[in-house]
Amino acid sequence: MTLSKRLLSAIVVAAASLTAVAGAQAQSMTSGTEFYAPGSGYIGFNAGKSDFSVGGGNGLFSSENKDTAYNIYGGSYFNPNFGLEAGFTDFGKIKRGGGTTKANGINLSLVGKLPLSQSFNLLGKVGTTYGRTDVSSSPVSGIPRGKESGFGLSYGVGAEYLFTPTLSGVVQYDEHNMKFAGTDKERVGAATVGLRYRF
Repeated sequence: MTLSKRLLSAIVVAAASLTAVAGAQAQSMTSGTEFYAPGSGYIGFNAGKSDFSVGGGNGLFSSENKDTAYNIYGGSYFNPNFGLEAGFTDFGKIKRGGGTTKANGINLSLVGKLPLSQSFNLLGKVGTTYGRTDVSSSPVSGIPRGKESGFGLSYGVGAEYLFTPTLSGVVQYDEHNMKFAGTDKERVGAATVGLRYRF
């Protein structure tokens, strides 16, 4: 089973688990310590490594598939376990085919959390990303050049630890299906860590 399929399966299982425990968790968590009270908002910033699944061309040129990724986002929960989140991710720029490949995207997702304790949550998300890509390459590389944009499926899993009632640390892995010149949609992943602030 591929990593993408494993991640999607994990999200489905997490969503089913969240539905089953939502009522019990809502009763067990007190309003004074509940990080995501219904209607509350949060913002976050993550940084880490991107992973492009695009090919390297005919092998005449060196090829990379990783760079630094940055993600800024915000969201709100409409009940103790589910909410909506929007964000922007810059996946960076890799060298490929005698040129560069860049990608970024704006994401909208349904998010969920599974509390394992008063201070630790498992996270899941599924949604869509409006991605924008820009590929430059040598004419003899076999890699098409050009800019593309459009919507694609996105999903991710993560974990969160609450330091205070308003500040938490987050570890996440997200995947985004994005259109590149001359290809169907390709996967771009990002493994990141960061901080969230609730308001």
